[in-house]
Amino acid sequence: MSSKFSKKHIIAKSNQCVSCGLCLPHCPTYRLLKSEADSPRGRIALINGVVSERIPLNGKFIQHMDRCLTCRACEMVCPNNVEFGYLIDGARALIADQSTPFVLNQNSAINFLLKKLLIIKPDRLERLRHILSFLKKTNFLQVLLKLPRLKKNKLLEIIVQLPLVKFPYVETAERMCISNRWGKVYPAKGVERGKVGLFLGCVARLTDVETLNTSIFVLNLLGYSVHIPSNQTCCGAIFQHSGELKQAAVLLEKNKTAFSETGVTTIITTASGCGMQLFESEITGNHYKIVDINQFLATAEGWQDIQIEPLPQEVLVHDPCSLRNVLRGAAYPYQLLSRIPKVQAIPLASNDQCCGAAGTYFIDQPEIANMLLNNKTMAVAESKVKYLVTSNIGCAMHMASDLYKKNINTEVLHPVTLLARQMGWKL
Repeated sequence: MSSKFSKKHIIAKSNQCVSCGLCLPHCPTYRLLKSEADSPRGRIALINGVVSERIPLNGKFIQHMDRCLTCRACEMVCPNNVEFGYLIDGARALIADQSTPFVLNQNSAINFLLKKLLIIKPDRLERLRHILSFLKKTNFLQVLLKLPRLKKNKLLEIIVQLPLVKFPYVETAERMCISNRWGKVYPAKGVERGKVGLFLGCVARLTDVETLNTSIFVLNLLGYSVHIPSNQTCCGAIFQHSGELKQAAVLLEKNKTAFSETGVTTIITTASGCGMQLFESEITGNHYKIVDINQFLATAEGWQDIQIEPLPQEVLVHDPCSLRNVLRGAAYPYQLLSRIPKVQAIPLASNDQCCGAAGTYFIDQPEIANMLLNNKTMAVAESKVKYLVTSNIGCAMHMASDLYKKNINTEVLHPVTLLARQMGWKL
């Protein structure tokens, strides 16, 4: 286990918890299961007991750790500033170090293949773009989903329900056109106000291309040149939260190297989960400033020269846990949307509770994830809005999938995409 997560440090940090219980009503799993062992203070007590060797690291302990969404809502209300995120990551690293047997089932196998074959090598995901586009257009994936062994696979179900695959855009002297590869640099329009790096992520570069495209579009119009190093990789969050600390560290080093070659000091993230991982990692110690796209654009200059078409509609806003509880940036999407004349940005009901996506949680813990998800989509259905905006790709895919299944005609998109459309984005 990493020295950062030594038993000494875990014990010291877990001892900060005074078991006051203020975190209990804010914990999604405690609210659903009413189990002390599935509450923050219960998990902290279990972690302390295992690390202190007073209780065994057994299947029950692993179950309670696995049920944690790592939403970190408990940190927002803790009067003693207990670093629960650190403790749950440390517990999972301890579990991983024990070499517990790999339980083979459909979801765990999909999760394993997704991480080891694709997420760790995002360029492989790029190569899948044309294939996935073809499969979507031919309805082949729908056929697969009807097979008995696959019809309950959550990941395949979400992929089937995604809109048609989009492609990165590049700009020639004559026009904008699509490509299978991102450009290295997207120059600012007019006088350059500054330059930034854009973090693509892993799954997002395949399933959230429109958000990345529109982020570039808006940044360019405001006078920012956007640099996209081709050798950047996954942020490492999925590995960090599953106890694979060495792999997370390897990915961090690759991203440091990738962005060091661009000369930028500000790295923009469009997925708050990635932003959280990069913000809390040592990449910030390498003279980089990690900024969520909502915050960057909400506070940027140059808007006085931008024409934005009015949108006289209500728009529901979902607050991802990573943006609200860790980056503390939940206000910025509302500020950004307020630049659209006549729009009404309304918080989604139960925004203080996780939607259940939580990285690969929706694959690993589908029952709990679906209970949390149902609360969100029912609130959307009651509102009858046309747009639901969220700033994290995992949340977007999770909620869009359920809305599709329930025939709720609400589009899920990133705030910057909605803004870009009102600014003239049409590709």
